[in-house]
Formats: sequence, structure tokens, C-alpha cells
Amino acid sequence: MNKISLLFTLIKIKTKLTLGIGLLFALIIILGAVSASYVNLLKSDTENILRANYNTLEYTGKMLVYLDSNNVNFIDSFEVNLKLQEANITEKGEKESTQMVRNVFELIKMKPDSVQLKSKLRQLIYQVMDVNMNAIEKKNLMAKQTAEIATFWIAIASTLCFIIALGLFINFPSYIANPIKRLTDSIKQIASENYDERIHFDNHGEFKELAQSFNTMAEKLQEYNESNLAKIMMSKKRIETLINNMNDPIIGLDENWDIIFANEEAIKIIGITESKLIGCNALKLAVQNDLIRLLIKNLEIESSEKQKILKIFANNKESYFEKENFKITIVPTGEQEEKTIGHVIILRNVTEYKELDFAKTNFISTVSHEFKTPIAAIKMSLQLLDNNKVGLLNEEQKSLLNSINDDTNRLLKITGELLNMTQVESGNIQLNIAQNEAQSILQYALDAVKTQAEQKKIELQKSIPETPIYVMADSEKTAWVLTNLLSNAIRYSGENSSVIVKIETLEQSVNYIITDNGQGIAPEYTNKIFDKYFRIPNNKSEGTGLGLAISKEFVEAQGGSIKVESTIGIGSSFTVSLKRFT
Repeated sequence: MNKISLLFTLIKIKTKLTLGIGLLFALIIILGAVSASYVNLLKSDTENILRANYNTLEYTGKMLVYLDSNNVNFIDSFEVNLKLQEANITEKGEKESTQMVRNVFELIKMKPDSVQLKSKLRQLIYQVMDVNMNAIEKKNLMAKQTAEIATFWIAIASTLCFIIALGLFINFPSYIANPIKRLTDSIKQIASENYDERIHFDNHGEFKELAQSFNTMAEKLQEYNESNLAKIMMSKKRIETLINNMNDPIIGLDENWDIIFANEEAIKIIGITESKLIGCNALKLAVQNDLIRLLIKNLEIESSEKQKILKIFANNKESYFEKENFKITIVPTGEQEEKTIGHVIILRNVTEYKELDFAKTNFISTVSHEFKTPIAAIKMSLQLLDNNKVGLLNEEQKSLLNSINDDTNRLLKITGELLNMTQVESGNIQLNIAQNEAQSILQYALDAVKTQAEQKKIELQKSIPETPIYVMADSEKTAWVLTNLLSNAIRYSGENSSVIVKIETLEQSVNYIITDNGQGIAPEYTNKIFDKYFRIPNNKSEGTGLGLAISKEFVEAQGGSIKVESTIGIGSSFTVSLKRFT
């Protein structure tokens, strides 16, 4: 008995539950199977009685009724029921008795008025009925025996299920709940910093292991609680020193927006002493300090992406910083959901890169301006050479002149794009936004590319509303964008094709849609074509990769948007959306 008890103790709780519930489940299945089996047997016996014996009694009863009737035409009705009986023979001796009924009935057919034959036939019918009545009694007895056996086995199975369920109900709750309650009370003691608390379970299997782990944890907590705090303070000093030695300003806030740390660089640019900054609430400081207000703006939106560059006076000059926000979250011990415990703001000093960018922009702007004058002079000289008053040119000279003219136009276009790009990069886009008719802006762009389209025999199909539609836009910049898009559509479309131009009016905006039948743009490049200097690989068409980038900047500067939808081998569709004037 002790060995069995020890074995039961060693079995894990999960195994015990599985065995107990599994046995109970198996008995329930057996109980259901036994019940179903015996119910089917009873059903079979009942159906057998109804099908085999009750029908025979019905047929023979009708035969007696027809036989005893004075109707001379009883022969046909009797014949019908006799045939039904002959098809329903199920009991031993029933076939012979039925055959005898058939023989006498055949004699009566020849002598329908014979009283002696009718009496003989009546006796034979009663004999068939007796055979079936005896069978009914026998089957009824069998059904009763089946019911008694079913009741017996169902009662046994039910009793076993009840005993096992009762055992589980009485033993398992206390077996599991008592150790858990003891463990819960001990955890509360530990939470109250009573690290002397210990648990001891005897013969409780897994709970004994849990108690050992709990006691180990309590001992370590007691050891940590009694340890010297110098190590913690040293770690804190090490982290503070690391933050202070970083060249980028760093500010840390807790979940209540209180400033918990700020390195020396951050204190310098904020202009508040450390004693007044650390521990103060950032929301309250933001009321008096513009820089703090700017730094905590949109702080709830975590972003490691570079945000808009901030211009801050630091190091005795205007400096430029990129702000990055980081939300600090942890999963508290014993919980599953993350909890925000603070924010960190990092300002990366990009002054050096910004100055280089300014120098590059100024250089490009200066060079572009310097290029425009000689290029314009070349254009004028070409026009003079093309004039017959200066002198006649042979075909070869005209060809060279046209080639020089094309290259000059290309240089002029590149120079114009570079100048526009310097406008964009310097943030000095000159806009003259006013009420303008959408159709006239588009028509200006169409006229500008008309010659280019005719050279490639490309049809410009227009779908433009007849009623004037007005947009709030810079007509010159918008026309430049549409001309650039139309020029690209013509360049990438094959000869003898078409470019579809539509104006789509919405409630708040007007869309210019330019669709070509060109080679299309691969999906991996659709998000890159608006980047500066980007050109699709293996694309032989000429270009600087600036046109779409400048178009995007011009459109967005007017509060609009530009997007592209493209399918390889089918074509591309560019949509420029601008605010509608209503």
C-alpha cells in the first residue's frame, strides 16, 4: 500500500488529471456505447415484431373477415391478402400453414359454396395466427430480457462514473488548491519584504519542486536586499557619465513627462540650469521655453525616422539638429501587456552636413546660372546660322546644326532642372498660388509638347470638362509639372500610339491624369521614381532623374499630391491632385 501511495505521489499533477478525467471520459463513452447498443437491440426486436408478426395478424384477420362475409365476391379480396401473407413468412412452420391455406383456398375457388371447405380454411388461418402469436410472446420475452440486461450494465457504468467523479470532486480541489493558497500567502509575505518566508511541502510532487524554487528565490531576494548599494550607485554613475560624454543632446522623461535626465549638451542648447531642469515637468516648462515645447511636440508618436530638421542656436551659431523620439516600454514582471515608462529625445547634430549641403546647392545654383548665359548665346548663334540671310548651308551642315541644337536644348533643360532643384533644396520655392482655370493650365502643357508628339505620330486624346474648373495653384509651376509628365509619356510611348489626358473633378480637389501605353514601371521602382537622381536601371532614355523629384516638390508645395500606377508591358498613369477652388 505504501508503494502505491509513493507511486501516486511521484506522478505529476497533469498525469493525475489526465488519468482521472480520461478514465471518467472512457466510462462515459462505454456507458453511451452500451446504452446505444441495447437501445438498438430493443428497437430491432420491436421492429421485427411489427414487421414480421403484426402484419401477418393483419392479413389473416382480413382473410377471416372476407371468408365470413356473405359476399359472393370475397374470392378476389381474399386472394390479395393471401398473397401478402405469402410474401411475409418469417416464423418456423408458418410457410407450411400458409401453403395449406393456399391449397384449401384453391379448392374453394372451384366450390365457393362448400361450408366444409370454408370451415377447414378458417381452422388453417387460425393456425397461422397461432404461430405468429406464439412468436410475439417469445420475442416480447426476449425484449424484456434485453431491457433487464441493459438496465444492469448501464447502472454499473453509471455507478463507476459517479464514484470516480465523486473522488475527483472531493480530492483534487483540496490537493491543488491548498498548496496554491499556501504559495499565494507566501508570495504576499515576500511582496511585503518579509524575505524570511519559506515553504515546505511533503509528498506533493511538483509542488515540492515549486516550493524549492520559491525558497531559492526568497533567499536570493534576501541576499540582494542585504547587499551593499554601492554597486547600484556605481552603475548609475557609469550610465550618467556615458550620457554626458555623448556629443548629441539627450533628454529623458518618465511616464508623467517629468525630466529625469539631460546631458550637458542638452542643457547648453535649452539654456536652463541643471537644477531647474531635472525633476521638472516638461509640460510646465514648455509654457515658458519654446525649445522644450518644440521637442515634446508629437512625442507620443514614436519615430526613429528623421523628422523635420530643427534650427537651434548652439555653440555660438545657428546649428541644425534632427530629432528622434523613442518610447521606452517594458513588460512588468508577472504581466503580459507592455507599459510605457518614459520617452527619450535624441537631437543629432547635422550642422556640418547641412553646411556642406548648402555649399553644394550654392555651387550648383552658381554653375547653372553661369551655364545659362553661354547656352543662351549658343542658342542665338544657332538661330542666326539657321537664317538664310547669314548664308546657305548644305545638308551636312544642317544636320550638324540640328544635332548641336538638340544638345543645346538638352543642356538648357538640365540647367533649368538644376536651378529648380536648388530652389527645392534651399526651401525657397517661389509660388504664386491663385485661382486658375484647370483647362487652360493643361492646354498650355499640351501646346508645349505638341511638336514632340507629332514627331512620334502620337495622338494626345483629351477628356476635359467643358465647364470651366478652377484650382488654387501656381499656374507656371503646375504647367511645368504637366509638361514634364506629358513629355515623359511621349518619350516612353511607341510610335503611332496614344497618350490619354483627363481632368477629373472631385468635391475638394481636381485630378490631372496622364496615361501612356509605354513599357511600364516595375513595382519595386514605383516608390523610388520620385527620388532625386533616380533612374530606372537598364533604361536607355535620356534624363537626369530630377524631373519627377522636382514635380513632386512643386505639387506638394502647393498642398497637392502626385502618384503613379503602372503595369509592366501595359503602361503608366500619373495623377496630379490639386485643391479645387469653389
